[in-house]
Amino acid sequence: MIKTAMFIIIRKFIKRSLESSKSHIKTEHVISFSDAIFAFSITIVLLSIEVPHFTNNITESHFLNELSKLVPSFETYAISFGIIAIFWIAYHRLFNRISGSHPILVALNLIFLFFITLISLFTVLNINYGYLHIVFIIFNIILVLTGSMLTIIWLVAVKTGSVERDVSPSLRKLILLQSITPSLVFLAAIGISFINIDVAQYFWLAIIPCRIIISKRT
Repeated sequence: MIKTAMFIIIRKFIKRSLESSKSHIKTEHVISFSDAIFAFSITIVLLSIEVPHFTNNITESHFLNELSKLVPSFETYAISFGIIAIFWIAYHRLFNRISGSHPILVALNLIFLFFITLISLFTVLNINYGYLHIVFIIFNIILVLTGSMLTIIWLVAVKTGSVERDVSPSLRKLILLQSITPSLVFLAAIGISFINIDVAQYFWLAIIPCRIIISKRT
């Protein structure tokens, strides 16, 4: 009962804060905060890799043998780093065209960052329980939702007039298609995982050629 009351109070406070014209957060502050979350998420994943403890009299062969055991964890980290980097690039390409900080955009941006932090969480789970298919599926569902939030942010930015005036209709369409691409690729990866999970784990690389093709045809 107390938790419910506190939740209602907090929700009303946030709603009033966002609706207040004096409480509009500057776009550059939103972007700076987002960059910090991106950096934090990548750091958390890196710190989750357990470095083996070596004795002073360790031999080179033993050292290399222990180091080779980190390869699966490092591989998972590299994949996560690449995915977060793609979202970071897409995020900045999108916000480079947004001139205003609408309250709804700020709220949607926080939800997007929430999913970014979940990427690091499920990467850690993937490092420890990567042999479970369900872990891969949940991880990709998180990625689909993360990409979808970018698309929603762009659609809301266009609708609320927060996009720069010099953005042409063709450029708006291009940004929309590029924002949708990651979600579609990660969704396809879930289906591919039922056939070959090893191929599905690297299917995210298809985002790069897909965006190049979209850029040339739009």
